[in-house]
Amino acid sequence: MFPRPIEHQSRAIQISYQVMLPLALILWLLPLIGVAVTSVKPASDLAAGNYFGLPSELALSNYADVFTNSPIGQYIWNSFKVTIPTVIGTLVLSCLTGFALGIYRFRGNIWVFFMFVAGNFVPFQILMVPVRDMTVNLGLYNTTTGLVLFHVAFQTGFCTLFMRNFIRALPRELIEAARVEGVSEFQIFWYVVLPLMKPAIAALAVLIFTFIWNDYFWATVLTTSKETQPVTAGLYSLNGQWIAQWQLVSAGAIIAALPPVAMFFLMQKHFIAGLTLGAVK
Repeated sequence: MFPRPIEHQSRAIQISYQVMLPLALILWLLPLIGVAVTSVKPASDLAAGNYFGLPSELALSNYADVFTNSPIGQYIWNSFKVTIPTVIGTLVLSCLTGFALGIYRFRGNIWVFFMFVAGNFVPFQILMVPVRDMTVNLGLYNTTTGLVLFHVAFQTGFCTLFMRNFIRALPRELIEAARVEGVSEFQIFWYVVLPLMKPAIAALAVLIFTFIWNDYFWATVLTTSKETQPVTAGLYSLNGQWIAQWQLVSAGAIIAALPPVAMFFLMQKHFIAGLTLGAVK
């Protein structure tokens, strides 16, 4: 039923695996390698048509030029202003809704849960016009607040699904024992359930941080100025009016990718524990 470990396969299959794995890894990393190489190319190489070759010289000054020739610092700050409140708001709401749907048995529980799950299957592109019109009517268009509120609303469904299933897997005897001792429901959530949810919270924090930080679609739909645009939308400003400065765009893309990568490595232990908790007893 399950595939055999590679150590138990024939010698030919093991050799094929050892050869194909590095090739597949290089193929997967090829776009990122291309961006990294382009980020250290001088503008003269691109002007001469050297798009895919090695740089004639290392132009590490491209990374300094990104900050001096564009407001990328403002764009990165805008991304933090959008991403951090979104992560906090989404985790708070999903913990509460996951606790309610995972612990309490009430009529309509499954239907409420279904509404949270169904929202994840709605293609977000079809929401572009109504969401934009709603933000304009509410005075939230081209504001950080409007972008945060939309992301919180859109991400809460997936996070509720994750939290609800995680909480349902917790030993119910802990909840019943706390109730017998006369502990209030909020205290059960705060002192009993929430400490056990730390791996799930860490895993969701990394996922949501990455999703929101890398969002490009809504960043361009709901924001227009450098005072509000996140870095994913602001990278377009690195191009000149008449000439595409791809070396600066590539350097800016590498800089913009550093925060989520750092977030993952800082939370790697908790992230893996949150995703694998319950897989093995």
